[in-house]
Amino acid sequence: MHMADALVSPAVGGTMTVVTGAIAVYCAKKVKADLDQSKVPLMGVLGAFIFAAQMVNFSIPGTGSSGHLGGGMILAILLGPYAAFLVMASVLGVQALFFADGGLLALGANVFNLGFFPAFIAYPLIYRRIVGRDPARNKLVVGAISAAVVGLLLGALGVVFETTASGISALPFAAFTGVMLPIHLAIGIVEGLVTAGVVLFVKGARPELLERVSARKPLAGLDLKPILVGLLIATIVAGGALSWFASSNPDGLEWSIGNVTGAGELAGPTDGTHGAAASVQEKTALLPGYGFKDAPESRANAGTSVSGIVGGALTLGLTGLIGFALKRRRGARSAA
Repeated sequence: MHMADALVSPAVGGTMTVVTGAIAVYCAKKVKADLDQSKVPLMGVLGAFIFAAQMVNFSIPGTGSSGHLGGGMILAILLGPYAAFLVMASVLGVQALFFADGGLLALGANVFNLGFFPAFIAYPLIYRRIVGRDPARNKLVVGAISAAVVGLLLGALGVVFETTASGISALPFAAFTGVMLPIHLAIGIVEGLVTAGVVLFVKGARPELLERVSARKPLAGLDLKPILVGLLIATIVAGGALSWFASSNPDGLEWSIGNVTGAGELAGPTDGTHGAAASVQEKTALLPGYGFKDAPESRANAGTSVSGIVGGALTLGLTGLIGFALKRRRGARSAA
């Protein structure tokens, strides 16, 4: 559900960048207020895991479409909404800058759609209301699936509104909505099942983590090594190997565009702001499309594996750096 720049106008893209930036600043202040040392590595490893997991597109039977994990609900459940938003922004920023996945002009919209709705709508209003203060297994499964579906559907609707407001593509609101929501409902169900699986893994390894995050209590004193190791292994496997078998079918957004216009991709403006954004992205994308530039087909899997490992490492480093910087600033202010 990564929007390309062809879908958004400079006005909409700029507005969403400002809105998303303001939310990120607010989240940074909230995270800094209650950040503890144990949460920093968890932010980094979860960022790397979500990056790798998003590389694995799965087919939606009977549609000719595919989907991939969004990951916003996993982040919100395991980190809380504020840290989750920052980590999602890091994941999508790395994807856009270094892998040309999603446009730079559309980056603010993509972060909002995939980060805001799961963290600040679906998590508090769906997941926490279902799970309550007693995180029993059945409640966790129902809450995770329900919240993941709602979060993804709201994100898909956000894409429709942003595209319509931009007015630079031939995508009528009603027709676009009519295909976006059903296909993302199917994708959301799969995402919900994956989310439930990850949450159950954490519950089995360290149930106290879920309780403390829900209550906004520090994680200090918890041995998170089993969770960190498990997520790191999953990151390497997903990014380094499972990504080879990702579906080649168009994702839900591309499929929806194709059903409305007859073309999976739209040609946007090539001058002005769009041209400048494309030029920057062309220079920063070291592994465009998660592969080596101009590489033969025989090296496709190698390029994918390298992209998965490098992207995971970059995301881990960036999210860890953000967490460390916030923790350091908090410590400096406390000392003053």
